[in-house]
Amino acid sequence: MSAATGPPAAAEPLLEVRDLHTYFRTGRGLVRAVNGVSFTVPAGGSVGIVGESGSGKSVASLSVMGLVAQPGYIAAGSITFKGRELTKLPDKAMRDIRGRDIGFVFQDPMTALNPVYRVGAQVAEALRAHQKVDKRAALERATAMFRHVGIPAPEQRVHDYPNNLSGGMRQRVVIAMAMINEPDLLILDEPTTALDATVQAQILDLIADVRARVNTSVLLITHDIGVVKQVCSEIIVMYGGKVMERGPTARIVAEPRHPYTIGLLGSLPSPEMRGQRLKMIPGSVPSPLNMPPGCPFASRCDKVMDACAEMPELKTLDDGRQLACWLR
Repeated sequence: MSAATGPPAAAEPLLEVRDLHTYFRTGRGLVRAVNGVSFTVPAGGSVGIVGESGSGKSVASLSVMGLVAQPGYIAAGSITFKGRELTKLPDKAMRDIRGRDIGFVFQDPMTALNPVYRVGAQVAEALRAHQKVDKRAALERATAMFRHVGIPAPEQRVHDYPNNLSGGMRQRVVIAMAMINEPDLLILDEPTTALDATVQAQILDLIADVRARVNTSVLLITHDIGVVKQVCSEIIVMYGGKVMERGPTARIVAEPRHPYTIGLLGSLPSPEMRGQRLKMIPGSVPSPLNMPPGCPFASRCDKVMDACAEMPELKTLDDGRQLACWLR
């Protein structure tokens, strides 16, 4: 008689962030930029974190990369990547993971590109930092990657300096640099900011194409919920350092439950709204140095009630989404 077996174990997520707290000590007080955030990115999955400036989304991604600069620090929580706890790794081990296993695309391409070196040499160097490849072979790989990300005449462009390229081309170079080692996870922080609509659409198509070709997982950070709709299968809505709503993108876009998510979607232009004014979320994000008690969105919410003086837990609803709101 064969031994009874239970259901197969669930696959371990590629990236798992649990109860992350990332703070900044300042002369005016303690800033709780990320205040108890949890999420996962499955292998081959695409997750978008969306929220206004000051929501904590970029700090969350920098925490994953181990790039939170002083006076910032991870106060509590766990970040597990491929079964390894990143928060306890020494700097050298974390540097080995960055670029090889996790690629990162910064909001401003010029942050990642050195203006006095040719772009092809910079991408080739990113390869040689993690693999035993000579300079000639590395430049050939860089040229091939330029071709993959849609840079025209890549044999010539690898010899250009960053200032010779348009903003869209520089962003493609940075994506090539992030992908040259075929990482398991690609983190993109506002990859389409400051690009015109046509170039933005091209970059989003490129991200989808790269993800499909290499089966790289994607963690996309953006203030534009419309970008998440196009790229990601799961969405995380952050505000005031906390997760407000999380779940499948299609479900949340079709039927948002949190007032903040409703406000973000209401501010998106659409053909149906031609001739109408876009809706705006009243007020502004509270100062992280003076975050109100309870729900951080309460001061801007048109459905605020007495219970909002206390922050609700992030609970899983019947439809599978997670929601931190008393209006459940």
